[in-house]
Amino acid sequence: MTLFYVVQHAEKVQRPGDQPLTALGRLQAARTAQWLSPLGLRSVVSSPLRRARETAEAIVAETGLELQVDARLRERANWEEGQSFEAFIDDWAKSVRDRDYVPRPGVSSREAGAQFRAFLLDYASKPGPIAVTTHGGVTVDLLRTLLGDQAVTSELLDEGVPSCAITTFDGLTVIDIASTKHLEY
Repeated sequence: MTLFYVVQHAEKVQRPGDQPLTALGRLQAARTAQWLSPLGLRSVVSSPLRRARETAEAIVAETGLELQVDARLRERANWEEGQSFEAFIDDWAKSVRDRDYVPRPGVSSREAGAQFRAFLLDYASKPGPIAVTTHGGVTVDLLRTLLGDQAVTSELLDEGVPSCAITTFDGLTVIDIASTKHLEY
């Protein structure tokens, strides 16, 4: 099977819309890219959202690989222009509690997990390892899909995946969840 390093995007600007990384986020992405570089990556695939693409671009700059984008890695919901932060958080919380709830705009947790699983299956026969830059919510959705709700910690459900944390999969087998060891100085 193929080894996947699923990277939570780095810290982003906290405003609605498709926001870029912060200065700290760019440092996190660079540190993550340096850690991944000697691991023999064969591909880098990203969510189409800017924060994930910018994180992936740091990996591409370090490895010389070409960036690929796959919409199945997109977050289940994004805080959009014209939506209050409170409304977004309320929708998000509902989608965490009820995996079939569809936030606006977005897809349900169950659908996001299924899309990410389909991505892993499609890429499982490709040469690896593969770096995948995506989002904390959809990573948790995938973990819930593969392991079941009871296996995912309340910390991940409530607080999310830390910036640039790496969750490692061997095919559909979970090896490590939300490691930030590479960010320690």
